[in-house]
Amino acid sequence: MNAYTQADLFDAASNDYHQLPASEKQLRFARSLARRTGAVLPYEVQTDRKRLSDWIDAAKRKAPVSKFSNYPTSKQVAFAERLARRKRRDIPRECFQDKGLMSKWIDHNKG
Repeated sequence: MNAYTQADLFDAASNDYHQLPASEKQLRFARSLARRTGAVLPYEVQTDRKRLSDWIDAAKRKAPVSKFSNYPTSKQVAFAERLARRKRRDIPRECFQDKGLMSKWIDHNKG
């Protein structure tokens, strides 16, 4: 029998996300973001997944906005098109110009 209670399990620091090194994909994205924004990517941040994630979130807020910033991603469009074929429905035109609308359309049509 286990001596731990459910409260012990929730209070324990079981999430070691902050101890993991940054992933290669995360580093590539951060470097790309640094080039686009002109921000400096500190070396210390590059070694810690949590710190790099925080840096990316802050840098994304500072990134310049283009007319395409709010467009859905190619992955989002491809997924929506697969859903549309499967459900035999059309995707509204405005969804192709707003990632929020596309996301809502996808969520509504997934089930």
